[in-house]
Amino acid sequence: MLPETPRSPYPITWKEQDTLLPKLPAYLGRMTLFAVNTRLRDSNVCGLEWTWEVAIPELRRSVFVIPREAFKSKRSHVVILNDVAWSIAEAQRSLHPIWVFPFHGRRINTMNNNGWQHARRNAGLPLVRVHDLRHSFACRLRAADVSAEDREALLGHANHSMAGHYASADVGRLLTQVNLLLGRSGTRSVLRIADSERGTVRGKAPTQSHSKTGGPGFPHQVLDLSCVTADRWFHNGPTAEWRTWFSLPSH
Repeated sequence: MLPETPRSPYPITWKEQDTLLPKLPAYLGRMTLFAVNTRLRDSNVCGLEWTWEVAIPELRRSVFVIPREAFKSKRSHVVILNDVAWSIAEAQRSLHPIWVFPFHGRRINTMNNNGWQHARRNAGLPLVRVHDLRHSFACRLRAADVSAEDREALLGHANHSMAGHYASADVGRLLTQVNLLLGRSGTRSVLRIADSERGTVRGKAPTQSHSKTGGPGFPHQVLDLSCVTADRWFHNGPTAEWRTWFSLPSH
């Protein structure tokens, strides 16, 4: 992986997402969009296998069950696919017999490659890391008023796991919750902490921090409350513009 400087989380706004995605190569754009809608880590997106897919006939949809040896918490994790993630998975289905996101017929080692680095610089977002897609997912769940219990299940933090029974009722409830991410009107405010020593945030001058020191591990931080009003998503998935960019099926 290319080196990254440790820093505090930087969840992206919808406007920043809209700026970044068109700058990415098509294959990496699909992976990015999948990651921000599922919360999967870089390694889990790159290593996602079709053998992990489990059909839920009652919902006419599938989930991916990441085995415990491939998930950080060392327990199986059920990945719920909202309408966008499902559309991307369907578009990838015929590309490789093993890997969901292949590149030139082989497994991709990391999303944090030259294509990602170039795209974020061209988009004017040098602070954004692949790992921040996970933070964005979590922040949008909270902004959409998804319950703490459901957030834990979707984030893979829950002490219990659905991986043993794939109950359609549980999956259906979580599918409804994770589809709330597509309603931008309910997930448009992002409160984040950025390192002022890295410069301005999105071209704005740093605002006054609540603390000059920021506490342990967070020197000279500023608060950035960003609200975006752009709306390119509908509850039934990506618009025609996004489908064209990333070759998504028009269901």
